[in-house]
Amino acid sequence: MFNFLKEKLKSWAKKIEGETEEVIDISAKTSTKEKKPKKEKQTKEKKVKTKKSKEKKPEILATKEQVENKEDLLQEEREIGEKIWESIKETKEQNKGKLKPQETEGVLGKEIKENILEKELEEKPEEEISSEKKGFFSFFKKKITEEKFEEIFQELEMDLFQNNVAFEVVHEIKNYMKNELVGVSPSDVNIEEKLKQALERVLINPPNFIKEIKKTLAVKQPYVMIFVGINGSGKTTTIAKVAHLLKKEKLSCCLAAADTFRAASIEQLQEHASRLNVPLIKKEYGSDPAAVGFDAISYAKKHKIDVVLIDTAGRMNTKDSLMKEMEKIVRVTKPDMKIFIGESTTGNDATEQAKAFNDLIDINGIILSKADVDEKGGTALSVSYITKKPILFLGTGQSYDDLQVFDKDKLIKSLGL
Repeated sequence: MFNFLKEKLKSWAKKIEGETEEVIDISAKTSTKEKKPKKEKQTKEKKVKTKKSKEKKPEILATKEQVENKEDLLQEEREIGEKIWESIKETKEQNKGKLKPQETEGVLGKEIKENILEKELEEKPEEEISSEKKGFFSFFKKKITEEKFEEIFQELEMDLFQNNVAFEVVHEIKNYMKNELVGVSPSDVNIEEKLKQALERVLINPPNFIKEIKKTLAVKQPYVMIFVGINGSGKTTTIAKVAHLLKKEKLSCCLAAADTFRAASIEQLQEHASRLNVPLIKKEYGSDPAAVGFDAISYAKKHKIDVVLIDTAGRMNTKDSLMKEMEKIVRVTKPDMKIFIGESTTGNDATEQAKAFNDLIDINGIILSKADVDEKGGTALSVSYITKKPILFLGTGQSYDDLQVFDKDKLIKSLGL
């Protein structure tokens, strides 16, 4: 800030210095007669060399024909100066004293210019001088206007869209930052901090997953969880990771192979159940998935198993018949937690899918798979805000331990804020 002020003052000083030199140079040309013989001599020498004309050339400066000597010129300058000063005074009164001394046509001597400046300063009220100083230094206290904010946010807006952040989320971030920044001096606000606060408002930290389960188990058993999502989102692998987590927390569980549609889905889940040493309840392909879930709950009650994890067939959110089937599974099994599993790398598609499942069955939480290969991070921002449901975990690899509890502070930090 002070460097800018220093440069500004330097430029003003150079400008004033240049104007003074110009006045002196003009005065020098018109206020001396000593140069006349020299110029006449040069003119005569030139005439002798060229031998074209013997007639004397007229003087270059028209003012020399009008002024006979230096005293007459100075007297004329004084008279011109007085007339200009009277004109300035009249104009100044009309403009309430805001007009500054100006140079006009003709020649003003340095002495007359200084007199004008002195008179101007003498008659200028102290309040006006003070207000001008305040006006200059108020440059450093300029506030961010709506137009300036739009200019600042435009680039950030494009970056958010390119990183898979949904339109609704960008709009929310923009509104928050606009309310925080417009009308505030840039020196009084940290724009990066305001962006961080906007992101914190969008994200939701999840409840303690294990505590929620144990709290319900104190009232009833078993605790039922159902996992939904589209094909290839990683449901089966994620279920195995959750089962591994429950075992580490000393909670027993069983798996229900309610995906009776996709080829080899039951065998895949059976492989995980064998590795984790947990029971698997299954039926033949083509069986009613709601019946498989019901049988698993009955098995858990009989064997006093704490948690039932129900796998379902992947289904596109645009297929009405499959979505209605999902609705039936939920109605029969009455799960305590309905978890949507989405793929981080699909961006806005995952957000739309989560919204569709939430509208149908009112999900309780979200797990995002393949978060370790998602370089953009926009899905996490969008899916939670659109559904108003927390992200429970992030899948960060293929092993059973690669299930990370979601923390919005860590996510924001990973974005460089």
